[in-house]
Amino acid sequence: MNCEHAQEQLIDYLNHELPEVERATVAAHLEECTECREELQAMQKVWYTMSGVPVPEPSENVRPAFYAMLASYKEETQTKPSSWAAVWQWLQDVFTPQQALRLAYSLALVGVGVAVGFWLNKQQPAPTADNQQLATLTKQVADMRQVMLLSLIDNPSATERLRAVSYTKELSTANPKVVEALLSTLNHDENVNVRLATLEALTQLAQEPAVRQGLVQSLTHQESPLVQSALADVMVQLQEKRSVKPLRRLLKDPELNEAVRGKIKESLKSLSNGQPVTSTPNQPYDETFHSPPTDGTLPTTV
Repeated sequence: MNCEHAQEQLIDYLNHELPEVERATVAAHLEECTECREELQAMQKVWYTMSGVPVPEPSENVRPAFYAMLASYKEETQTKPSSWAAVWQWLQDVFTPQQALRLAYSLALVGVGVAVGFWLNKQQPAPTADNQQLATLTKQVADMRQVMLLSLIDNPSATERLRAVSYTKELSTANPKVVEALLSTLNHDENVNVRLATLEALTQLAQEPAVRQGLVQSLTHQESPLVQSALADVMVQLQEKRSVKPLRRLLKDPELNEAVRGKIKESLKSLSNGQPVTSTPNQPYDETFHSPPTDGTLPTTV
């Protein structure tokens, strides 16, 4: 059994829904494969985290509303014509020429009333119970994403840490704990790809003052040319003037990569005049990205 096939069956394995033969095969593979064991442990941790999220209680108005709807349905069913012949006879009795004219006039008045009511409702929208419930559910989903991020951001697997960072794409704002966790990952994570993904996520939250301040301070923590160059671009994108001093301090480092040195000089020029830098051909860095391997692991840097 290969890793891809085993990982596809992990959910059924956790739910004890696999036949005995397949379950034994997956168990034997897990004993031999470290990566699949880590995937299983991460999945179990996610399940335990989600089981702790409180389930929203239904409104006290749900039961009365249901029975009212049921009573209305029964009443309509009882008054419904028993056959098409009865319906046709009723139409013949009701729709005389005079009645048809009155009906058309009534329908016209109803149509005008509906149109006016719709326009007034659009002019002065009022919150409804459904809208409030939707807003509550949306907030609960956002809170759950933040809990998932915090639970996975310290995972030993770089794949899970990247997954945690990806949850920020659905967040318009982040609480201080999430911001602190992301900034710590940006400054200290051992994997360059995770740091670059975290920088992109933090840039989306740059409207938060703590995020902008943390990005400026991160300039002095970075040693990877890739991250240094990406941070310089972010400072230009945000037009963050507080980054000028740390960028100039980086220029004084004799071991600074020459391509990054040129990028920082362009960034300082852009920050001084408020104009975006002119794109220049990229020079090779000391880090090289390998092509993604076929076994699903993350690319590494040397």
